[in-house]
Amino acid sequence: MSRHLQPRARRVKVLATLGPASSDGAMISQLHAAGADAFRVNMSHGSHESQGALIAAVRAVEKANGRPIAILADLQGPKLRVGRITGGSADLVKGQNFRFDRRAAAGDATRACLPHKEIFAALRPGARVLVDDGKIVLRAVTVTSDAIDCVVEVPGTIKDNKGVNVPDVVVPLPALTAKDRSDLEFALDCGVDWIALSFVQRPEDVAEARTLIGGRAALLAKIEKPAALERLEEILEIADAVMVARGDLGVELPPQSVPPAQKRIVAMARGLGKPVVVATQMLESMITSPSPTRAEVSDVATAIYDGADAVMLSAESAAGQFPVEAVTMMDAIAAQVEADPGYYGRVHYTEVATGRSTAAAITAAAADISGAIGARAIACFTISGSTAGRAARERPSVPVLCLTPNQTTARRMGLVWGVHAVITRDVASFEEMVAKSKRMALRSGLAKGGDPLVLIAGVPFSTPGTTNVVHVVRLTGSELKGF
Repeated sequence: MSRHLQPRARRVKVLATLGPASSDGAMISQLHAAGADAFRVNMSHGSHESQGALIAAVRAVEKANGRPIAILADLQGPKLRVGRITGGSADLVKGQNFRFDRRAAAGDATRACLPHKEIFAALRPGARVLVDDGKIVLRAVTVTSDAIDCVVEVPGTIKDNKGVNVPDVVVPLPALTAKDRSDLEFALDCGVDWIALSFVQRPEDVAEARTLIGGRAALLAKIEKPAALERLEEILEIADAVMVARGDLGVELPPQSVPPAQKRIVAMARGLGKPVVVATQMLESMITSPSPTRAEVSDVATAIYDGADAVMLSAESAAGQFPVEAVTMMDAIAAQVEADPGYYGRVHYTEVATGRSTAAAITAAAADISGAIGARAIACFTISGSTAGRAARERPSVPVLCLTPNQTTARRMGLVWGVHAVITRDVASFEEMVAKSKRMALRSGLAKGGDPLVLIAGVPFSTPGTTNVVHVVRLTGSELKGF
């Protein structure tokens, strides 16, 4: 059997972030072998030269292994930061007064520069200002166009250029900064498969990014702002996928509010048939330890039980001491969860709105038929990937074998649950489709002689959006003769 055709022994995908600990081809190859289906390049760090080298290294691993690999470029988004502090830092005391203003002079224990006029326009008395990932909490008392006078509620040491969050208001900042636009064009020129949009607040943010991308990559919206939660369904309608970005979400929401928010995001994405990634601190202790905590294992397992399409490693694989072990552990957790007899009952807890289209009805029927007859896989021919995506959102009990002549489509499947993508020449007839489906199912090891196989496709062929055929065949095992 060809190594590159062998599917993973699980349905959920593993997305690993690249960084200093995983920047060379040998390590990326190890991470891929350990179970990484997709790689994240964080555009917040490094230069275009170093980011381009990471993308090229992934493509070299892809070529060596013959398996399509998804690359996600994660844009930085608008970063709100305080200015410089005299001496680098100053201690704030609970109950004291503190002012943010727009003067460029270095700050101290009584004031600091906040060089974002949009915050002054949006903030209202009573709103919170969080500094340094929420380590310091201030409450606005009076707000003018040039000054925000606050009271310190949670004290701490304010330092140069630390990040600022204002969770109680929508700041009218564009989701794409000048840096993001430059990074976006660079990433698209490098041929990345997914673009992650940070700090989304409104559906208009996603629409703007989609226009700039122009179909050259799929678009993933990161949900990390309370404002995005308020308009979640509208955002999901426009985006191709969504990420539960628990880092900033956990800063702007009380910690106890993050799990319900995660459940809601996953359920809504599942209901709309959009891929959903759960990210941030999933195996955080493995940055410095070769094994995770029991709580972290349970956290990963919960996301998988909920039906997430992918689970993500951040610093664990980008900067940690045990990147390969972290991917191996993620892979092992997923395999164990999916072996649970109760797993499929749990992932079907969320009702999926199939819609009234022929394509949706066909893919839903294929999932039902595959379970009823004991098929070993659902095979589909697709140009755009929409057929495979529809089949996957049904969370069938068998893998989805995505056969496509489009390399971009095959790569994007790296973030879609249960899809094993194979690049192959297109077919011109129904008979050719049947023969090739049988052959690829056998070559990939998804099925063997005597097994039934469910096929879905669109006729006429090579026409996106025409899924209208479901067909059942039985393999004889002789289909590989002569190939």
